[in-house]
Amino acid sequence: MANIGESLNRRRFLRTAALAGLSASVLRRLAAAEDPRIITLPFENGERPLVKYPQKRPLIRQTTRPPQLETPFSVFNESVITPNDAFFVRYHLAPAPPVVDLEQFRLEVKGKVNQPLILSLSDLKRFEPVEVVAVNQCSGNSRGFFKPRVSGGQLGNGAMGNARWKGVRLKDVLERAGVAAGAKQVTFNGLDKGLLPTVPDFVKAIEVDQALDGELILAYNMNGEDLPVLNGYPLRLVMPGYFGTYWVKHLNEINVIDEPFNGFWMNPAYRIPDNTCACIEPGTTPRKTVPIARFNVRSFITSLDNGAKVRSGQTIVVKGITFDSGYGVNEVLFSQDDGRSWREAELGKDLGRFSFREWTIPFNPGKAGSHVLKVKATNRIGQSQPMEPLWNPAGYMRNVVETVNVNAEA
Repeated sequence: MANIGESLNRRRFLRTAALAGLSASVLRRLAAAEDPRIITLPFENGERPLVKYPQKRPLIRQTTRPPQLETPFSVFNESVITPNDAFFVRYHLAPAPPVVDLEQFRLEVKGKVNQPLILSLSDLKRFEPVEVVAVNQCSGNSRGFFKPRVSGGQLGNGAMGNARWKGVRLKDVLERAGVAAGAKQVTFNGLDKGLLPTVPDFVKAIEVDQALDGELILAYNMNGEDLPVLNGYPLRLVMPGYFGTYWVKHLNEINVIDEPFNGFWMNPAYRIPDNTCACIEPGTTPRKTVPIARFNVRSFITSLDNGAKVRSGQTIVVKGITFDSGYGVNEVLFSQDDGRSWREAELGKDLGRFSFREWTIPFNPGKAGSHVLKVKATNRIGQSQPMEPLWNPAGYMRNVVETVNVNAEA
């Protein structure tokens, strides 16, 4: 395996390696062969290496074991669809990714079902195929900006991505198995396992009604190609509108159960304060918590970096992206005077209610000097973004009104 890349181009090598089972050690050796550049994220201790892993362009490496790779924010100005080679990577268990032999791979559907199933990828592809354009966002996206700082991966704004996912409805697979009376939840497990037997397996759970709502997909295709190895090859759960903790990679087990699941990655992990803002005052402890669930509303300026230089008196088009959990963003407001006044931006093509949506607006700085730009989105049920950042001890769900400072030169 180590010398396959000498005789094949990168794309052929990656596809062949995926089918044969690309081990974590191979991934580490290939990444280590790069001479990483250092970039600085805009917060304290923000220096990170930019490293090229197989099937990926250079991405921001947060950790090596397990691999956590953040998308450089400039990618989001290239396209509303995030390319596969730029899509962020988040694992919880090391070593990762697991070795996958497609000939041996099977998805097992078991538990409180009338007919247990064992399905190959070919079997799954005989179900009706469906597609959805949907954002996958890490629960801790933007955690590095929290003040006071919190523990966990100190991410910038790049632990998110938007892709066209193709696969089969989870509902169709569960209906083929027949969900038995008394079933309450469905759990999902993947091939990735902890290095030690004491490490909790990464298992997530949702309610039966949600599993049967027709929106969840067992995806085998991403932007017209097989899933990249680091994004869940050969199968992952796609849960549109919900944080990425539920998007189980390398999915090989679905279990229908008749009592609430209380594994580590549901409790105590991935929980938020049980209130409308999922927030508390720094230094306090939430009285009650619940599992993290749906996205809140977000919007970003993508065409201008903080500190960018523009020409005074010259009109340019500012653009960015917005998204929510599926209700649909219907208004994006832009301010060029630090929030004292606002104008409505124009929304771009609608790729579906779970997708990024581009917005644009003309901007003329008028006079030389510093200008503070802000962007604020509101969705169809009135959810919006706070002007001041909210805080919780896990560093989840940041969605403050974003600010970009630009300097106009004569």
